[in-house]
Amino acid sequence: MGETDDVTDLLVPGDHRADGVLDDAAVLAAMLRVEEVWLAALVVHDVAPATAALPAGRLTRLVGDGDLAALARDADTDGNPVIALVALLRARLEDAGEPGAARWLHRGMTSQDVVDTALVLGARDGVRRVRADLATQAARLAQVVAEHRDTPAAGRTLTQLAVPTTVGLRAAGWLAGLLDADDDLAALETDGWPVQVGGAGGTLAALVSLAGADRARAVVATVAEQLGLRAVPPWHTRRRPLTRVGDALTTTTDAWGHLAADVLALGRPEVGELAEGAGGGSSTMPGKVNPVRAVLLRRAALAGPAHLATLHLAAAGQVEERADGAWHAEWPALRALVRGAVTAGGHATDLLSGLVVHADVATARARQAAEVLTAEQRSMAALAGSAPGAATAVADPASYLGLAGDLVDAVLARATAHQAAHQAAHPTRTSPTPEVP
Repeated sequence: MGETDDVTDLLVPGDHRADGVLDDAAVLAAMLRVEEVWLAALVVHDVAPATAALPAGRLTRLVGDGDLAALARDADTDGNPVIALVALLRARLEDAGEPGAARWLHRGMTSQDVVDTALVLGARDGVRRVRADLATQAARLAQVVAEHRDTPAAGRTLTQLAVPTTVGLRAAGWLAGLLDADDDLAALETDGWPVQVGGAGGTLAALVSLAGADRARAVVATVAEQLGLRAVPPWHTRRRPLTRVGDALTTTTDAWGHLAADVLALGRPEVGELAEGAGGGSSTMPGKVNPVRAVLLRRAALAGPAHLATLHLAAAGQVEERADGAWHAEWPALRALVRGAVTAGGHATDLLSGLVVHADVATARARQAAEVLTAEQRSMAALAGSAPGAATAVADPASYLGLAGDLVDAVLARATAHQAAHQAAHPTRTSPTPEVP
């Protein structure tokens, strides 16, 4: 395959950040990889003759990016892109004088095996990119939390003043959300990404007919191993492998949405407790600085659940051995979730790298609103029968923070352990170490 121009989408700002993740070229490359590994496994286990063997990368050299448009058009006729792809590969193998490979290509598989396994490979690539961003974000956010552990701030519930809090505790909530999200994504890696191999109806009857039961099992195991996937029973109409990915990615965009919503609310000029380090401009108002990273993160958080709902609706709509439309509905939904999360991950990293905390503004506002913020404190003192002087003392937000410090420290400890685990798993990656007081 040749070089492709960067994928762009004018109506999805930042979509280029997800280049190479479940775009058409990446899906094609993944399908070719599945076909190549499958054919190689047939040869290795003496299901196909040695004359069917191909050198590594041979299929990717037979089909180029210039074929994408035709394959997409043919998918309209066939209902999926694999049928036309296999026909094209067989024709070109024949033309190249490789009839053995042409004869045995794809034998024992079905279109769904190729599409589903390619989607799993693409989702795995996307999740790994998201996790790399999350590690950077968590390390940066831990620094913010530690620095502002005891910085007083006005707590608000239902948009109104409530009780005192700290900048550090509020940021610790963002950090905990990122760690929760990464735990869900990590579980996908720990449990193993599943291969899809079931043949026409999920029984692998064709492969067993060609190879016998024992060699059929061996072929599946080899294919899974070569693709770095886990050999599992076919999941043609049991779609948890994909809804699970969608769930984890939506949890991630939820966490970024929480962060973005706070940055937007607290960054309003009349509040001014937070700010993006570098914002976007206006087409008509000179000097206007818009919190673009937070806006785009909020977009991702709002869009994700609808795509996730499609995955779950499709899972619920499965029927018999292959769904009539529900399977097809999954493809664009999963693509949007994965690419949207990769794009948002870049935006979140940029936002946090330049996040400005105006601690002086937060503290001053808390002190100005001290009477309101400490009303509950006075009520509790009266309920407990404290001396009148204690109940009517000068309002001080810093005197009514409960276990805020303990709660911050617990999240920081979790972040430190999380960072250590991530570094152990990815020793070649480096990111800032959280500064824990």
